[in-house]
Amino acid sequence: MAQEINLKSEINATQSGLRLDQALAELFPDYSRTRIKEWILSGAVTIDGEVIDKPRVKVLETQKVTVVTEIQEEVTAEAQQIDLDIIYEDDDILVINKQAGLVVHPGAGNADGTLMNALLHHCPSIEHVPRAGIVHRLDKDTTGLMIVAKTVEAQTHLVTSLQAREITREYEAIAIGTMTAGGNVDQPIGRHQTKRTHMAVVPNGKPAVTHYRVAEKFRAHTRLRLRLETGRTHQIRVHMAYIGHILVGDPVYGGRPRLPKAASAEFIETLKAFKRQALHAVRLELYHPISGMLMSWTAPIPEDMQKLTKALRKDTELNPADY
Repeated sequence: MAQEINLKSEINATQSGLRLDQALAELFPDYSRTRIKEWILSGAVTIDGEVIDKPRVKVLETQKVTVVTEIQEEVTAEAQQIDLDIIYEDDDILVINKQAGLVVHPGAGNADGTLMNALLHHCPSIEHVPRAGIVHRLDKDTTGLMIVAKTVEAQTHLVTSLQAREITREYEAIAIGTMTAGGNVDQPIGRHQTKRTHMAVVPNGKPAVTHYRVAEKFRAHTRLRLRLETGRTHQIRVHMAYIGHILVGDPVYGGRPRLPKAASAEFIETLKAFKRQALHAVRLELYHPISGMLMSWTAPIPEDMQKLTKALRKDTELNPADY
């Protein structure tokens, strides 16, 4: 199945002299430059009735531009009825509170049962939107807020906002070790040189910036509030490990649980039982991709992290000399 695209416009004075791909990007801002270039190269663009398949051709004022093409269905996943915790929904966007254990995209070892499968069931028309409207992702066992675009137009605007760092994403996390003050980590992230499923701080990685502040201190752990400037894979987990404060329960970057001295058997059991990274996307703020209205959402801290926080407080109260 495909979505038909039929666009028409006229080159104005300010666009005269621009390359065709640049002019089309201005005329049709709801579509990415990559997509526009593909349309030109495929012969889908005409100027005054003549097919132009070279992006660098200069355009002139009053020329009439037409784009006739299709957006092929890019989603190969099947619709599946999977419960979603929907925080907000309108004709253009969907905000969900993702549960732990839910993979975002189908892939090796996760052919189905993913967020994408759930979205296709909840909103069948989203099959026409690249990646079923998923604009950013959360790791399988990270909980919290995600925004999904229900139309190509909304997705284009959201991706642009994300790249321009106009979307605020805040997280709650519990890290190992006592941190006395907040700060930021500005270190590039890329694929680990030997462990190909891991990410790491590497000199030739992509720029990555994480801001953090101390929300609550315990005798051997710290509850953090973090804000992302960039959105690299495993960014918070990698940056916290880099500064020596691995997230509690992180199965990839954490290793064995570090147990505080003189900890009670109950507290040790709680730590050992926490099998995922203690990370939750708690707040999301952005300008609506169509209306332009500033919108903000919060997601309550999940029960497992609340239970862990209570155990940390109790452990601190029982060992005041170490605090």
